[in-house]
Amino acid sequence: MSITRRKLLASSLLAAAFNPLGKTLAAGADVAHSSAPWRNWSGYLQSNPAQRFAPKSEQELADFMKGNAGGVRPVGAGHSFSPLVPTNDALVVLDNLSGVVAYDDASTTAVLRAGTRLSDSGPMLDQIGQAMINLPDIDRQTIGGAIATSTHGTGLGLGSLSAYVTSVRLVTPEGRVIDANRNDNPEIYQAARTNLGALGVLTEVGFQNRKPFKLKSMAWVEKTNTVIESFAERCLEYEHYEFMPFLHADFSLVIAHKETDGALKPPVPEEDQGDIFGVLSNLPVFARRPVINFLVEAIEPSEAVEASYLALTNIRNDRFNEMEYSVAVEDGLACVREILDTVTKLGIDALIPLEYRVIEKDDSWLSMFSGSAKASISIHRMAGYDYKPYFDVIEPIFWKYGGRPHWGKVHSLGYHELSNLYPHLDDFIEVQTELDPSGKMLNQHIAKILNRNV
Repeated sequence: MSITRRKLLASSLLAAAFNPLGKTLAAGADVAHSSAPWRNWSGYLQSNPAQRFAPKSEQELADFMKGNAGGVRPVGAGHSFSPLVPTNDALVVLDNLSGVVAYDDASTTAVLRAGTRLSDSGPMLDQIGQAMINLPDIDRQTIGGAIATSTHGTGLGLGSLSAYVTSVRLVTPEGRVIDANRNDNPEIYQAARTNLGALGVLTEVGFQNRKPFKLKSMAWVEKTNTVIESFAERCLEYEHYEFMPFLHADFSLVIAHKETDGALKPPVPEEDQGDIFGVLSNLPVFARRPVINFLVEAIEPSEAVEASYLALTNIRNDRFNEMEYSVAVEDGLACVREILDTVTKLGIDALIPLEYRVIEKDDSWLSMFSGSAKASISIHRMAGYDYKPYFDVIEPIFWKYGGRPHWGKVHSLGYHELSNLYPHLDDFIEVQTELDPSGKMLNQHIAKILNRNV
């Protein structure tokens, strides 16, 4: 009996492989407006903020920031796996600050409120004749949270969300409202484009966009060696291209998007066909390769045509924890081979595929892609499993290739290591200290990154 790609991806094994063309209902975000405990999307990070404040206007936020003497951490959708948010002080929730503020047809730019979810921004921008140039594959994040960590998609010559930020509006820890762009407050602008939520609270973000466009989305399974050997050529063929090598297997899932004027052809959702993840996780690691090869080789190719904001983003119902590093493009494929070989050699008990993408350089100070194009490589472990043994083995491989950690994903680095990877880290610290001399926006994790005392 044949097995469709979407049936297999709907299972727990490959729902974690991101169900790229099979849309399902979103899991609700863990957001409240009280002093209730907070946890991130995966459930691994938790804290007990003394209060949650959800301003209904920028002025309310400014008044709160000015009058609050304790610590403050802004929160979006909680999709970061690094402890950027946890605090025992005040948590600021921006759900009420959502929507399009202004737009310009001539320049194809738009200003959105920072609490706008990416899932909502697509239809909003489409109504005004615009679309974001590139998008990440998860659409639950808020605009403010996504640029805070330089969230990205994939595509040769295409940047992260931070690369397309044209302006920011920021409420400082002292309650001042600052507008910044390349000409006005340029240092604050460069720092705020990838800001870790450490400068204050963003209320508005301007983006360089383009006219709406459609993408033909294709997915298929192919031998990993073939995918690696053809990667450079395929990146030229498809505007958005990535692959996901299966662990303990010889195959990869390939996802490619190509611009088209063709008729819309939405994907057909299918039901979960069983807990394949559960079955495979009970197999000894040494016995998995033939089974996984058999299953994934039977996946049928699939395609769809959708508006760009639907084609590029996906919904993840199966929760996980993630580590991601970005390495030089010329080193990326060697790095991913070493990770795959290490997982096999050591018999690491993990099932979720890797994810491999390419991102263009930008000049945002703390972007992972500042100064040069990068290949990003992600590893994952299902929520509820201890990810540390796996991540602790793989992280040094990323270091070997000079990798920069994704700010929103698990990593163990502090200021000493990061200052060698990010040439503008000290510039960022200078701006952060000027805007937040008392350290109101810091928690322990951010203080470790910025070499500041909490």
